[in-house]
Amino acid sequence: MLGFVLRRLLNYLILLFFATSMAYLIASVTLDPTANLDLTNPNVNRQAVENTLNQYNINPEVSPLVRYGRWLDAVVTDWDWGSTPKGESVNDLVSVRAWVSVRLVTLGTLVGIVFGVGVGAWTAVRQYSATDHVVSVVSLVAISTPVLVFAVVLQILATEFNQATGTQFFEFIGETGKTGDYFGAGFVDRMQHLLLPTVSLSVFSIAVYSRYQRNLMLDTLGADYVRTARAKGLPKGLAVRRHALRNAIIPMATFFAFDVATIFTGAAVTETLFGWHGMGEYLVQSIQRQDINGITATAAFSGVCVLAGATLSDILIAAVDPRVRT
Repeated sequence: MLGFVLRRLLNYLILLFFATSMAYLIASVTLDPTANLDLTNPNVNRQAVENTLNQYNINPEVSPLVRYGRWLDAVVTDWDWGSTPKGESVNDLVSVRAWVSVRLVTLGTLVGIVFGVGVGAWTAVRQYSATDHVVSVVSLVAISTPVLVFAVVLQILATEFNQATGTQFFEFIGETGKTGDYFGAGFVDRMQHLLLPTVSLSVFSIAVYSRYQRNLMLDTLGADYVRTARAKGLPKGLAVRRHALRNAIIPMATFFAFDVATIFTGAAVTETLFGWHGMGEYLVQSIQRQDINGITATAAFSGVCVLAGATLSDILIAAVDPRVRT
């Protein structure tokens, strides 16, 4: 099993290198950092601007291949991912924002996976029942509702609840706020600020994962090995958990892995509305500011998320499916 995981990890590292390199080259060709400058202004020191662009290795007049060579050398030798058009260190920005995204997204992702799989398996066992129909309708409504709308509705309802109760139970702007002087006040404050963003992120994931899991479970519930287990006297619950659910989770593990990157960098709307300055917001800002190095670093972060998720997926699949280990 260890050899299998190491081989897959090596493949992912090679893919990560090529994906990050392509992201840099595409960004270098399509983006123009001088677009944010008013070069028609006669008071602008063009030579100083050109010197600054050369210093940050983002001068559009220089060949993208030449800039790529310099950028790659800096990353390999000094782990320096460059600077933004404003001179900010991309390393510093990403190191802060990445952990913000991790704190925001991790809980929502876990909640989405656990409840999505659980709800999907539960409704599959109760196919065509009233519960199955209700869950299906609710899931489709959740999938069809834009995150922007759902997050704003959550904020409105939270505000109404706070006003009706005269409390500040729901806090939804930023990571932290005012804390009390009791034991664990800081932790409680962070949980209050994390509650609504987590709900906003996880509801869509639960709806999507439950639909996939339900269909996969329906396939395995009708498989010969499940019917054989039931015919030998195995209780229905054990047959579902040991055989149907275990085999239905295998393709879901791959889906979870490659959905990780979109979760981390696709939370831009949630991060913006709830005041969390993470990687999703940083990606949008990098595109707006024509930030070549920032976009590349974000692409690399997404690739690392996919790499980590895919590796965990391989481990999970190898643990669940004995055929993979051999």
